[in-house]
Amino acid sequence: MKPEIRLASVDSLLILLGERADAATSARVAAAAALIRQELAPVVTDLVPSYASILLSFDLRRDTATALGQRLESLLDDLEGAAATEAGRLVTLPVWYDPRVGPDLEALAERHGMTVGKLIDLHASPEYRVFAIGFSPGFGYLGEVDARIATPRRDTPRTRVPAGSVALAERQTAVYPQASPGGWHLLGRCPLAMFDPEVPPHLRIGVGDRVRFEPVSERDYRRLLELPA
Repeated sequence: MKPEIRLASVDSLLILLGERADAATSARVAAAAALIRQELAPVVTDLVPSYASILLSFDLRRDTATALGQRLESLLDDLEGAAATEAGRLVTLPVWYDPRVGPDLEALAERHGMTVGKLIDLHASPEYRVFAIGFSPGFGYLGEVDARIATPRRDTPRTRVPAGSVALAERQTAVYPQASPGGWHLLGRCPLAMFDPEVPPHLRIGVGDRVRFEPVSERDYRRLLELPA
């Protein structure tokens, strides 16, 4: 798909890069964002990548929407080639899969007619792409989950999901960066902070990055979290 550039507001443009969230579109979004940051930094005031688009805000004192749109068309002309070389960072996240921290683990395994160990293997085996960051700071929407364990959201959301909870909903998975309400199914717990407002770059993962989950023991989880064993 050739990038489509639309006027979003007087000082912002919406760049459409695909029709659905998938690994190929995510790679295109990441490649486009990298090119824009590299080539148009002086005029860009904000850049928000998402599932299949980028919202670009710019300084009206430096450029016009028409002129910037033309520059973007030229810059993104060979986006397919750029996307092919933009693999994204590979981020490994340790996860303690256990019913004590993943209260939906056993119910999901039963629902899908498999053992808990098989469900964990199917969740931890893929290399996921970060499709978008949203809902709360550091909350990355990762896809796609193996179709054999894809599950609709819970009928009744929890009023509080602990920070670090590794969760699944439909064909996506995520790590809750802060304690918050949530309707995803909880499988385990990650000991690493996904968002730190005090330490740049603040987010552990970004759009276009690749993520792998690594099962760890309770002992290793507590060591990484610096809790007593």
